[in-house]
Order: sequence, then C-alpha cells, then structure tokens
Amino acid sequence: MPDRDEDRNPIEDRQDRVPPGIDTSKPNISRVYDFMLGGKDNFAADRQVAEMALKIAPDAPAAARSNREFLRRVVRHLAAEAGIRQFLDIGSGLPTQGNVHEIAQEIDPEARVVYVDNDPMVLAHGRAILAITETTTVIQADIREPDKILDHPEVRRLIDFTEPVGLLLFSILHHLNDDEDPGGIADRLRAALPPGSYVAVSHFHNPGAERPVVSQQAAEAERIFNENLGTGRWRTGEEILAYFGDMEVLEPGLVPLVEWRPDAYDNHEVGITYYTYVGGVARKP
Repeated sequence: MPDRDEDRNPIEDRQDRVPPGIDTSKPNISRVYDFMLGGKDNFAADRQVAEMALKIAPDAPAAARSNREFLRRVVRHLAAEAGIRQFLDIGSGLPTQGNVHEIAQEIDPEARVVYVDNDPMVLAHGRAILAITETTTVIQADIREPDKILDHPEVRRLIDFTEPVGLLLFSILHHLNDDEDPGGIADRLRAALPPGSYVAVSHFHNPGAERPVVSQQAAEAERIFNENLGTGRWRTGEEILAYFGDMEVLEPGLVPLVEWRPDAYDNHEVGITYYTYVGGVARKP
C-alpha cells in the first residue's frame, strides 16, 4: 500500500532531497537566511543558530525581509529606470520569492541574469528552478576568486562586458574577513564593469559612537556569528562606502535598507537591526 502524505515526515523528506556533499549537521549561512525568510530549505543546525541570533535580535526575520525588499526595489530601478538588461548576482543564496530574474524579466523578458554562489545546495535548487530558461543561469563559484567568476563560460555567455551591467553584492561582502581583502575583491569586480554599470551592496553595519547601544548590539551579534557561522563583519559606513570606489553613489546614499527609495507597503519597523543592516547603489561614470 503506498505511503499517504499525512504519514510522511517532512523533515525526513527534506533529508532525502539533500544534494550530495551537503553536511546538514553544520549550520550554513544561506539556510539560516532561508529560515529567517520562512523558507523550508534548512535543517536543525541552521535553526539552532537562527534561534541564538533571535535572542539578540528578535527582529532578524524582518531584517531578512527588508533585504529582499531592498533587492526588489534596486533591481526594478535598474531595469525600469536605468535600462540595465544584464545582472550578475554574487552570493545569491537559496532561491525564494522575488528572485532577480523574475523582477528584471517583468520589465524585459530578455533580461539576462547569472546567479553565483559557493553553496552546492544553492546550485542544485537554482538549476531545478531555472532549467527552463535560456536567459538565466546559476554557477557555483566563490567571491574570493573574482577572476574565476568573471571568466566563467556561463558568465561570458550571458553577460556582455561591453554593455552596462548590474552587479549585485547583497549580504556577501560582510562574510569576508578583513584579511580576505574584501576591498580588493570589490575593486577587481568594479574594474571589469563598463561605464554606465551599477553596483548594489547590502551589508551588516556597526554605527559606532553615533549609536552606542546599537553598536554594542552589533558587536555581540558579530561575536555569536563568528563563533557559529564562520565570518560575519559589521563594518562602519566608511568601510562599506569604500566598496564603491570612485563611483557615483545614488540618492539617498548608504542608508538602512528600508530607507532606500521605499515603497508605501515596505516594512518600516525600527527594531534592533534597523541601523545594523544598510545598503546603497552606485553608478560607474
């Protein structure tokens, strides 16, 4: 007699679908983020770390949603107003509602998108979702090796570096430690972009003396993050702005995510993470 759906364990089902090479006993940044967004592609180790983070920042799920809303507004602006038709999304994470290709291709169905992530689970899920399109793909690569990304055959197939590009660095640079030279990596990626291109960044932020209580909370969050998930850096505004080099930063500048050209229905709650997660967009002249 076949198993009935109600008799099946959803957790066991997820374990059965884990791609080869995935260690579900260790927490993973993409899956913790997936949990914060209410997704199902996470495991006990991921949820344990997420619960620890929630003790410090109960509004962390709202921060994750704010990052997705920021992404949506940025991509829509770049596609609809700046005329960008090709996007390179590095550190894309697990597919969820409102992906870059969905937003951009609402504006122009021929818009091209390459997702890049170093997590094999992201690769497996992305390929399953994107198998039907010739304008969108996902590759497994690490931002620490920018030349391998820029020279990847699939990147070269879809991205024409003689035409403006939208480079998306959402929640990725703060996972690079200082000795991994995130500034140098950002410089290399920017250098590959032609004039008229845009760079968008979202990043964990420590406001320092301007907001001392928030600064202490950011430092504690950084400690827990580094003890359990590898690298997480809450940087100053000056450090984050340096990733744009000499590019022209669009108004309203580097701001809390919900303050970047908000829509009326975006999340505006001022919680603990409000000032510790910021974003901005800049144009290459």
